[in-house]
Amino acid sequence: MAGGSGTRLWPLSRAGYPKQFLVLTGSAHSLFQEAAQRMSSLAAVDLRVEPMLVVGNEEHRFLVLDQLREIRSEPAAVLLEPMGRNTAPALTLAALQALEGGQDPVLVVTPADQTVTDPAAFAAALRDAVRVAAGGAIVVLGITPDRPETGYGYIRSVPETGAARVAQFVEKPDLETAQRYLAEGGYTWNSGMFVLRASVWMSALERFRPDIAAATRAAWVARQSDDRFVRPGRAEFAQVPSESVDYAVMERCPGSDIDIRMVPLAAGWNDLGAWDAVWQVAPKDAKGNASVGDVLLQDSSNTLVHATSRLVGVVGLDDVVVVETPDAVMVADRSRSQDVKKIVQSLDKGQRNEHSLHRKVHRPWGWYDSIDNGPRHQVKRIMVKPGASLSLQMHHHRAEHWIVVSGTAEVTNGDKVLVLSENQSTYIPLGQTHRLANPGKVPLEIIEVQSGSYLGEDDIVRFEDTYGRS
Repeated sequence: MAGGSGTRLWPLSRAGYPKQFLVLTGSAHSLFQEAAQRMSSLAAVDLRVEPMLVVGNEEHRFLVLDQLREIRSEPAAVLLEPMGRNTAPALTLAALQALEGGQDPVLVVTPADQTVTDPAAFAAALRDAVRVAAGGAIVVLGITPDRPETGYGYIRSVPETGAARVAQFVEKPDLETAQRYLAEGGYTWNSGMFVLRASVWMSALERFRPDIAAATRAAWVARQSDDRFVRPGRAEFAQVPSESVDYAVMERCPGSDIDIRMVPLAAGWNDLGAWDAVWQVAPKDAKGNASVGDVLLQDSSNTLVHATSRLVGVVGLDDVVVVETPDAVMVADRSRSQDVKKIVQSLDKGQRNEHSLHRKVHRPWGWYDSIDNGPRHQVKRIMVKPGASLSLQMHHHRAEHWIVVSGTAEVTNGDKVLVLSENQSTYIPLGQTHRLANPGKVPLEIIEVQSGSYLGEDDIVRFEDTYGRS
């Protein structure tokens, strides 16, 4: 499940490039890539792992494929939600895809934004869970709590032969209740990972939330497929009620005749839901400080500093989070890092782009970085992947100057096609039809200088587009 916007990890995580696609743990891979690799590690002599199903946002479809290509992983399908409807409809889409062709596989359902420090222990626990689920049970992965955490849901379970039986799901408790759970024992954190047969999920959903099941089926019937992309019917999916897996099904199972079990997971799990969680898993110095990037710390303790684009110096801070990006800086008390989402809500309410886009914006063909702007001008650094091209387009309100920094550019400029090398340039007059392409085998980088009365991204008329945006 690779949807979600990760608002509590703003300003690094934004709707256009959310936390699951970020490298946050010192690893060489994003959280999504790490999750994909963990799934592949489940294969064993008596366990076959099929290519994965990814459920994600339409806006992130090329991010998903690009990041999977980087780790040489090929998904069976990428199921694209036209709008967010929470995790119950997402899992339903995956179950319907898995049931195609008469199969009824066991689904290992995991969010794409968690981290695990002991992959071997993770694989061992998941294999146990798969064997229990193969017999028809729903299995929840439970994390043994090591502190009275108020940000997680809890599971109360009763030991039984094979796997503990889930007696109750408990919502995020207050501190006093969490402390009591820790003292009593018998409670684990709800990891948000589930293992169950596809048919078992559909049966339970149709029993407890037939409205979600019926609406999602209708969207599935109206689906369209394009290579590995599967798109449910947009109008039909808009009618699907938004609900989580927990609320829709899991919390209703205890006390019913549905067999629901808990398998413990002791593998250094963390859901990285907020900056405090990132601090917890990060390497620290002798004073408990964690830092990423160009950072100088003086007389500080238990503090996280994440610098993206420049030097950040901090003096005399305790239990603080500082996150710097090219267009925003966030400073918070570490114990209140859950409240960062309120900043994002304020940005959204004020219709500011910082809640959704970075200064550097990723596109299917590469990226652009808005390095300077002012009245009637904007300067962008643009990278185009080998073999990729932008749309054939024109602008009503701006002209553009392109300077090749590295690589080779193929430029369509009206009725002319030019090939430009390093240090060469061209001018695109206002109203001229044009296209930028990279015919080479290395990334193309250019500097684009825009000038005109209006420079917004919506001043683009697309005539042809490889990515279906015309």
